[in-house]
Amino acid sequence: MKKSREKIMKTETVKFQISGMTCDNCARTVEKSVRGKEGLVEGKVSYKDKTGEFTFDPGKMTKEKIIAAINATGHYKVAGEITDNPEGDSKQYDLIIIGGGSAAFAAAIRAEELGLSTLMVNDMLPVGGTCVNVGCVPSKNLIRAAESLHKAAISPFRGVHPRGADLDYKEIISQKRELVGTLRQKKYKDILEGLENVTFVRGFAEFTDEHTIITDGSQTYKGLKFLIATGASTQIPPVSGLERIRYLTNRSLFELEIQPESLIVLGGGYIALEIAQAWQRLGTKVTLLQRSAHVLSRQTADVAEEITKHLRDEGVEIHTALEFRQVTEKGNKKAVTVVRNGKTLTFEAEQLLVSTGIRPNTDRLGTERIGLELTGTGHIRVNKHLETNISHIFAAGDCIDTPAYVYTAAYEGKLAVENAFTGAGREAGYTGMPWVVFTDPEVAGVGMDEKEAESKGIPYEVSRVDLSDVPRSLAALDTRGFVKLIRNPENDLLLGARIVAPGGSELTMELSLAIKYGIPVSELAASFHAYLTLSEAVKLAAIGFGRDVKTLSCCAV
Repeated sequence: MKKSREKIMKTETVKFQISGMTCDNCARTVEKSVRGKEGLVEGKVSYKDKTGEFTFDPGKMTKEKIIAAINATGHYKVAGEITDNPEGDSKQYDLIIIGGGSAAFAAAIRAEELGLSTLMVNDMLPVGGTCVNVGCVPSKNLIRAAESLHKAAISPFRGVHPRGADLDYKEIISQKRELVGTLRQKKYKDILEGLENVTFVRGFAEFTDEHTIITDGSQTYKGLKFLIATGASTQIPPVSGLERIRYLTNRSLFELEIQPESLIVLGGGYIALEIAQAWQRLGTKVTLLQRSAHVLSRQTADVAEEITKHLRDEGVEIHTALEFRQVTEKGNKKAVTVVRNGKTLTFEAEQLLVSTGIRPNTDRLGTERIGLELTGTGHIRVNKHLETNISHIFAAGDCIDTPAYVYTAAYEGKLAVENAFTGAGREAGYTGMPWVVFTDPEVAGVGMDEKEAESKGIPYEVSRVDLSDVPRSLAALDTRGFVKLIRNPENDLLLGARIVAPGGSELTMELSLAIKYGIPVSELAASFHAYLTLSEAVKLAAIGFGRDVKTLSCCAV
């Protein structure tokens, strides 16, 4: 007589944190959303604990299908997976953030608000990323130090006789370090310590599969969802000999305690211009070499020519439209050989700064192992929701091909977490986003310029007001620059603006809001602007679409 054999079903159990439930009936609705699904053995949902526990046959059902069924209700969302064994061989988290800069911190703070168990893994730069360590904070501090020295030596007023100031370069660098250290502690480390559900690990993260990372080749961690926010580094151009010499980037320049007598700057973008002017003002002889036809190659020629003129007036030597051929080093001199209009030229300086753009930090993540898509430039490819081609992996900040600013990175980090865990489904948008180059005069902008409008087939008109027609600038005896507005004449809406002016960045928010909320240019022209403020330049430029402002009295409306 044969013994009957009972087939034993192998099951798995998963427990989720579920958001959106407000009563016991909500819990029953969540249970119904998965009931009857093939492979589901049992599902129990607790409104009190905001959790759901599901047992299923892994041959017929997956965790992802359960999550999709719950999220499809539209009201309730899986906020994360709860593990009862977080100290096992592979620690598990709702969210793993790879990176430690602005996008990562904004994401961690939002994750804390949602009650998610979160791991932040950071390597390369100290916590805080580019902005506080080697970018915004140190650069603006040093720019202001240089400005202070510069203004102590010049004055446009005949009755003011400047006597200059003494410079202790090493002390300036020391004070910069103190500022960076203070802000890193207050704005990053202290905040991180206050996030109860966030764990920080120092190490380099690499994907081993779609839900697992390994740090420094030892500890593994599993995550329900991921945010990649690894930032970017200086792009080193393929110039012969460059790899064999000792060159600087902004990271190493800001730490250099001995002031160079002379400096060659390779590049003509934001960082290059800011550094070139600051170090020229500090007393270093600066030569800037640019491949494109003009500096700030993405801007129109009038903007580039205006800032170039003022930098040259201060002594910065600027050469454009160059083909870099070779870099050499002999003794304490670096030499850059270029070709311009068929003629070979060589420039020498004590130090060489490479500032030729940035590249995303994505080459060591193991993206090829999990099939994560990158763009041709190495950026992580994301959709408008900041989601990669792998649905539970998101990316934000300089490692994706969006405007590379600290404030956009923070915006993207928060948005990615909301889309990942609340089902917000919000699209990243950058309408009216302001940007600034912190030279003197500053270069700033919002929206599109006339070149962009033309490429998109949008009708446009331009109104430009030179600061020589702005009362505030005339009173200050400083009329460097202009304000330019670009509008659509068919609906009188502002398309964009470009500003070259001392303190011009302070004008950007009025213009940003005008674009974002569709305020007609005629309203800008009719609105009160306090007399003898720089913001009058906006009003005058708006009036300039219909009248010649040179024919108006100072306080004309």
